[in-house]
Amino acid sequence: MLIYILALNDVFDTGLTSLLDVIGTANELIQQEQSSLRFEVRLVGVRRQVHTAQGLTVPVLSATKLPRPDVVLMPALGAKMPIPLAAALARRDVREAGTLIKKWAQEGAAVGAACTGTFVLAESGVLDGQTATTSWWLSSLFRQRYPRVSLDESRMLVNSTCFTTAGAALAHLDLGLSIVRSQSPKLAALCARYLLVESRTSQAVFVIPDHIAHTDPIVERFEAWARNRLALGFSMNAAVTTIGTSERTLVRRMQTILGKSPLAYFQDLRVERAVHLLQTSDESVERIAGLVGYGDGTTLRTLLRRKLGKGVRELRDRGT
Repeated sequence: MLIYILALNDVFDTGLTSLLDVIGTANELIQQEQSSLRFEVRLVGVRRQVHTAQGLTVPVLSATKLPRPDVVLMPALGAKMPIPLAAALARRDVREAGTLIKKWAQEGAAVGAACTGTFVLAESGVLDGQTATTSWWLSSLFRQRYPRVSLDESRMLVNSTCFTTAGAALAHLDLGLSIVRSQSPKLAALCARYLLVESRTSQAVFVIPDHIAHTDPIVERFEAWARNRLALGFSMNAAVTTIGTSERTLVRRMQTILGKSPLAYFQDLRVERAVHLLQTSDESVERIAGLVGYGDGTTLRTLLRRKLGKGVRELRDRGT
């Protein structure tokens, strides 16, 4: 299998090396098993010189002079916040990379990207009509820039036709393992054990609602109102009256910016607050349930398991 890792200037160091290390480890394990399977990896670029976000020089082959790969992987750009990311996406080399990716995809190559690399794919238009994931804190920016892409930022990995997208930062490991898994699930499982990569299907447990980057004043006012009412419960009438908007406008803005209803976001804030209390206090589950507006601990336990895939004991262990 011929794999191109397309490295652009200011590439995220950890993302690039994670992909190389996962596939390199897989090749080492293949040699031990004396298997005929082989992953041939080439670092390619659209410029003669590529430097990582930390200033390291990356030796690349000219992507424009190479044949179509079986797989092309797009590691993240070093820009992690909305303003520098928007500037990076406007660069000429990023546009050229998008054109190449689109061409290779049309010729039958499988395409994968992680973290902000998913923005490069979306910029080219190849994700239009597809389902994708990205870095959780950039989800609102992604939705605003690419309304034709169905975004599910809660997931760590999303497969959609010939495209695979992965979540934030270390989700590059999950992306690399997905390529190995496509050829040998057994090898991918072994590789994950060697690299101590635990199975994780969701980013939800890492999401901090007030760190999701957005600048919409209506959403900001609703969030402030909601945080002061977690124990009292949700009321649409009270919300729109306090923040000075209509129900229709609030629902539309929440869906556009955050991809969810006001009630769903209110519940997310309850979960965030409950997890914080579980990890930073010795309060009982029953007491915490009351502080975030639930009638009993059983309801809270069920919600945490459904939303985060983790129970109270696991969440408390993460806080120690």
